[in-house]
Formats: sequence, C-alpha cells, structure tokens
Amino acid sequence: MAVDLARILATVTPLVEGMLLLDTLRFATPGGPPVFNPDTGLYEAPEGQTLYEGPGAVQPGSLPETASAVVATQPWVNETTSKYKAFTPLTAPISARDTIVTVVAIHDGGDQTLVGRQWRAMDPSQGGTLGVIRITSLDQITQTGGEE
Repeated sequence: MAVDLARILATVTPLVEGMLLLDTLRFATPGGPPVFNPDTGLYEAPEGQTLYEGPGAVQPGSLPETASAVVATQPWVNETTSKYKAFTPLTAPISARDTIVTVVAIHDGGDQTLVGRQWRAMDPSQGGTLGVIRITSLDQITQTGGEE
C-alpha cells in the first residue's frame, strides 16, 4: 500500500498553522538605520516596503551567543546574536537577508510585551520539499544606542 505523502501534508498543514500561527507578523524591507523613539526609549529599525503581514509566530531558536574580537588579547564584543525563528504559512513570500520582522499583534493570553519587537532575517527563509510551514532564522535587533 503506497502512502500518498502529498495528501498527508495537505491534511497536516492546516492543523499545524491553526495551532502555531496565532499572532500577526510583518516582514518589511529595511528603511534605514535604527532611530531612537523617545516614547518607548528604544531604537527602532524603520521599515520600508511591507512584503508580508499576516499569521505567524516567533520563538527562540537557541541561547544568545557572544562574539569575541579577532585578536585573542582584545576584550569581548558587547554584541550578541540572539537566535530566533519566525514561522509563517508556506504561502508567505521567502524573506531575503536583512528583512525586518516585527510582531504586530499577539493572541489573547500571549505575551503582549512582544508587540512592536523587531528582528532581522539572518538568511533567506528556509524551504523543503516536505515542509508544512515556512521558517526564517532571525537575530533580534538589540538596543545598543543605534549601532548594531
């Protein structure tokens, strides 16, 4: 008996989307360097053209990593790489490197402090022939006084 994998994936995809993609994300081209927002006290990356706005989720991918200077006698660099993953439907466009990802809305009962938080796409969105959702690797846009 042959398994019809395409039919199984077509059945699983809406189930996974309905359980995971509960929030609203915006993917936009970068609109320039970070700008200080006096209302929030944070530096925010201006967004350019919106590429996608719709269902999605952002989750931590692993623990932050701290980079060191190239020369062993130099101090540690203050910048960290905060690895996250964005999940969107397969119908969402593939995001390019440096795309700005912003949380627009959070589902009831979710962490509302994430609304407005931003990440930068580290690479183009991942794809696979057996995928049920699109995955994009992210690095959180950190608050370093405008220098990233």
